[in-house]
Amino acid sequence: MPTMVFSMLNALSVEPGHHVLEIGTGTGWNAALLCHRLGDQNVVTVEVDASIASEARGRLFAADLAPEVVVGDGAIGYGKRSPYDRIIATASVGTIPSQWIGQAHPGAVIVTPWGPVYGGEAVSRLVVDETGVASGRFVGSSAFMRLRQHRKNLPPTDRFLDQAKWPLGAARSRTTLSPDDVGDWICMFAIGVQVPDLFCRVTWGEGGSYRLWLFDTGVTSWATADYAENRSDFEVAQSGPRKLWEELEGAYRWWHQQGRPDFDRFGLTTRGGPAYQVWLDAPDNPVPLREAG
Repeated sequence: MPTMVFSMLNALSVEPGHHVLEIGTGTGWNAALLCHRLGDQNVVTVEVDASIASEARGRLFAADLAPEVVVGDGAIGYGKRSPYDRIIATASVGTIPSQWIGQAHPGAVIVTPWGPVYGGEAVSRLVVDETGVASGRFVGSSAFMRLRQHRKNLPPTDRFLDQAKWPLGAARSRTTLSPDDVGDWICMFAIGVQVPDLFCRVTWGEGGSYRLWLFDTGVTSWATADYAENRSDFEVAQSGPRKLWEELEGAYRWWHQQGRPDFDRFGLTTRGGPAYQVWLDAPDNPVPLREAG
C-alpha cells in the first residue's frame, strides 16, 4: 500500500549519511527506496524467508541496487552492522525487541507497527535516548502481518468450556453497551492496552446477530455478550474469578471519558522486551491497567 509505505518512511525521517536497518525485506521495494535516498552502503535489510530474500535480492540487482540483504530473524536485528541511525519494521510486533534498541545510536528513530493482544494496531515512532529508553507517539493506524516470533498463540476455546454447554453456570446480567460499539480498530486498541491479557472471538448467528466471546490468556475466565439488531440492552454471561466483560466495559468507559482519543494521542515507552508503558498525551500520563477480577 503506497500510502502506508510513504507515511512510514516520512515518520522515519532519514537524512543523508544515515545508516538504516529494515526488518522485513518482502519484495525489496522499501529497501530500494531507502537505497535511492541514502545509498546502498547505508541500507541493511533482514528477511526471515530465504526464498523471499533471494527474489528481493534479484529485483534489487536488476534495479542496479545492492543493499546488504540478510536472511535471519528480524526480531534480533543484525548486530554486525550496528549501530543504526534508523530502524524500520514492515511487520508488526507486540513488544519492541530489546536487540533493536541495543543496536540503535542514541537519538535513533525506530518506526514499527505495534499492537496489543486484544486487537487494534498503530505505527509507533520511537526515539532512543542515551539510557536505552525508546519513547514516542503512535502516528497512525496500521494492520500488518506480525513478525513470526510475535504471532499470537492463543489458547483454544475448548480449554475454557464446551461451547455447546454454554452458559455452564455463568453469572448472567445485561448491559446497555452494545458489542457492536467496542469493535472499531481504535476502540479495540484502547481496550487492549488497558487489559493486556484479554482476547476475543466471535460466533455468528442469524440476521446479523453474533456472540462476542472474551477470554484471558491465563485461561482463568471467560465472558460472552450477545448482539442482536434493534436491541437497546444485551445479555452478558461471565465465568471465573475475573469479570472480563466488566473489565472491557471499564476500559471502554475510560476511553470514552477521555474524549475517544485516536491513535495519535497515544504513545509508548520501553526499554525493549515485555516491559512497556502506553500513555495518553504525555509519558507522565500512563494509560490505566484494569485490575484482574
